[in-house]
Amino acid sequence: MTTDLVGMSGLKEEANKEKEMYGMQSLNSQGRLDSNREDDRATLILTLTLYNVRKIELSKAAAVFETFETHICHFETRRAKKPKNSVDDLDIFVECEVHSADVGILITSLKRVAKDVKTSREDKVPWFPRKIQDLDKCHHLITKYDPNLDHSHPGYSDLEYNKRRAFFADLALNYRAGDPLPHIEYTAQETATWREVYRKLRSLYPTHACAQYLDAFQQLEKHCGYQEDNIPQLQDVSRFLKERTGFQLRPAAGQLSARDFLASLAFRVFQCTQYTRHFSSPMHSPEPDCCHELLGHVPMLADRDFAQFSQDIGLASLGSSEEEIEKLATLYWFTVEFGLCKQNGLIKAYGAGLLSSYGELMYALSNKPEYKPFDPEVTAVHPYQDQAFQPVYFIAENLEDAKVKLQNYAMKIKKPFALHYDPFTSSIEVLNTPQKVKRALHQIKEELGNFCLALENLS
Repeated sequence: MTTDLVGMSGLKEEANKEKEMYGMQSLNSQGRLDSNREDDRATLILTLTLYNVRKIELSKAAAVFETFETHICHFETRRAKKPKNSVDDLDIFVECEVHSADVGILITSLKRVAKDVKTSREDKVPWFPRKIQDLDKCHHLITKYDPNLDHSHPGYSDLEYNKRRAFFADLALNYRAGDPLPHIEYTAQETATWREVYRKLRSLYPTHACAQYLDAFQQLEKHCGYQEDNIPQLQDVSRFLKERTGFQLRPAAGQLSARDFLASLAFRVFQCTQYTRHFSSPMHSPEPDCCHELLGHVPMLADRDFAQFSQDIGLASLGSSEEEIEKLATLYWFTVEFGLCKQNGLIKAYGAGLLSSYGELMYALSNKPEYKPFDPEVTAVHPYQDQAFQPVYFIAENLEDAKVKLQNYAMKIKKPFALHYDPFTSSIEVLNTPQKVKRALHQIKEELGNFCLALENLS
């Protein structure tokens, strides 16, 4: 066995030379299923065949996985479909995790000790988080509205504001899953900005906001310190959401990339900024701030149907192509940000971009914009406006109807696997083998059994 391991080490050294010669592109062509982040691990599904298997042959294959520090998630052996030598010919199925940079070398090494080495899919699947702790890597910012870089930003020339923003950014970027949410001592100027926004918007909510929003907002004022002269703390708000829909907050340094932001929703985590907009422009902000998050998003996340709708968008984004991410981000824009719905024969707002903007909330429910029925296929490719009011808004029959339509849309996104969220472990299971699907179905069957028993007892 020692000799075999030495041989494998030599093989790895030789494969590393090949890697340097052909570059990272050759790794991708060999079936790399991960992003370019050097510290990430790729999940691979491999099939290979060992002919005339003896103990030493199997040991050689095992040594390859050991050499590259491969974590074996699932391992199966079956008699080869196309035997050449004897009944000892085996087909092997392996699901494993390996350092992304080693994927190509691992496959090359396996091909030297086995035959017909294949990955389940030769094209790339973008990296996505598998457990809630992986969200520590999902904080890539969009710099379009950075007050240090955007000349049109209200705070561009305000050194004190930029210094304060840097303080908030450090808190968010250093935050790790499980840490207590940062407690902020807001300044008098920040509180004054909040007060002006809160007071004006609150006067519109009874006539413009949907019923779900109004119910939650009343509870937030009662339990979470939602007041004119107080900016709520994320810790209190996160606890409130967790008890109602399982959603929780984590601090964000600014506007995140669509992929990273949507991925967080898959775990029922909302990435929430803590800074306020610049005091010179209280009624408008070119980027999300705590007024937008706490007044626009949080009340709706306290509704079960809307929380599921948000998570469904997040789950659909995991492992999706850039083209699909763009479509999902557009769907998010016209629903979670600027969505309207029908209630009691009237049109009401449920989108956070509307419920945190006095001017656009009034405009959206006037006779000026165009209304279209919510259809994910149409909405996902409709151009949107991020510099002015929307010329078109999409109206859902109700939130339940919007949720069902989104779920049907998400099922059509082509991926080499299905995903299942486990609320007990806050993790994502990749359903890429019959065994995993059967296990998930067994859990659902047990739950259905409990519900059936409850109905019998009630009757």
